[in-house]
Amino acid sequence: MNSRLVVTFTTLIVFLIAALAVPLGLAYASHRTNRLLLDRRADATRFAELADQAAREDDRTGLLAEITRYAGLYDAAVRVRDRDGSVRATAGRFEADDHDAVRLALSGRTTEELPTITPFGPSRVLLAEPAGRDAQLSGVVLLETPTEQARLDVSLVWGSLALGALVALAYSALAARRLAHWILRPVVELDRTTQAIAQGRLDARARPGAGPSELRRLEERFNTMADAVSNAMERQRAFVADASHELRTPLTVLGLRLENLEPHLRAEGTAEYDEALAELDRLTLLVADLLTLAKVEAGAEGDKEIPLAPRLAAWREVYAARGVHLMTDISEISVVPEAAARVADIALDNAQKFVPDGGTVTVTLADGVLRVADDGPGLGEEERAEALGRFWRSGTHANVPGSGLGLAIAAELARACGAALTLLPAEPHGLVVELRLPAQAPAQP
Repeated sequence: MNSRLVVTFTTLIVFLIAALAVPLGLAYASHRTNRLLLDRRADATRFAELADQAAREDDRTGLLAEITRYAGLYDAAVRVRDRDGSVRATAGRFEADDHDAVRLALSGRTTEELPTITPFGPSRVLLAEPAGRDAQLSGVVLLETPTEQARLDVSLVWGSLALGALVALAYSALAARRLAHWILRPVVELDRTTQAIAQGRLDARARPGAGPSELRRLEERFNTMADAVSNAMERQRAFVADASHELRTPLTVLGLRLENLEPHLRAEGTAEYDEALAELDRLTLLVADLLTLAKVEAGAEGDKEIPLAPRLAAWREVYAARGVHLMTDISEISVVPEAAARVADIALDNAQKFVPDGGTVTVTLADGVLRVADDGPGLGEEERAEALGRFWRSGTHANVPGSGLGLAIAAELARACGAALTLLPAEPHGLVVELRLPAQAPAQP
């Protein structure tokens, strides 16, 4: 938008400068042409008087001497014709066709205007002046004069106007850029702020500064809105965290009381008792995941880097107990952000639930990309698109323990460390959880 404003302002300035410079240039060219006409017509009038005198006295000696000297001095051409059109005297070399000029002068009219002189021409102009008085015309004086000096004067003026226009345009373009920057500064600031908020920096705010008053007010209202939204989100997160934290104690007490009731159960109530304990465990897991999600969203995760290989070693016993092979291709000195290691934990926890006995889960880290791939049933394309949402569970996984918050927590952890989390299909079947770490946080030393 800044470029479009600069182009718009500059175009308007170009039209304004052209509207001033072009008429000035044309006016000077017309003025210089008229001045040349007046100067040369005075000479032609003098020659007409000499030609009329020579015709009355029948002596052209003085006339020839005068026009010859004039032609040599001014590189002009002078020709005198009588009433029947025959040449009575000439000096210099004529280049133009004088037929129309002779006819005009014999009608008693002198040359009133010349073609406008520009740097590009004409190179010579022709004037005609009747010789004689009133109806007693004795002939015609034709004066063809070069326009070199006039064209040079016009060129200098036009060049000065062009140079002045270019200088004015340069300063105007600079002023247009500053004006566009001043107008758009609040817009650019709002764009920067919204981008920062979209990336998870909820404390980002537009910095007040220069700009139109309407856009400055927009900045202030945007900051007010962002404060209100941020406060609402903080209150919501605090509520979720507090509620989850407060629910843990009564759930623990409830679990203990249920266990204390076990010796007093009848045989026919055992099944329902087990179902109640299972639901209690599910509720406890859900509360724990909600509390974890609230902490992650609140930015409570540390940004330190930790070794990944020792973290994965703890999963080997879990996988071995379930009969699943865990393959790792990670250097012992490889480090990742703590949030990325937690994403790997979530991916491995999900994989061990769904990969059948004898299956394989592979963890790799290369070029800043952490991948956890399994050969389980995997997810369809639509399921992968929805799996990162909260409380989402596949219809085929209804009997598998879980809260539906694991991948949502993983997505928030990825955002917290500036990484990108993607679910991809594995070949020939299975799921790949891919975490692309930011370039500024190298995964391997």
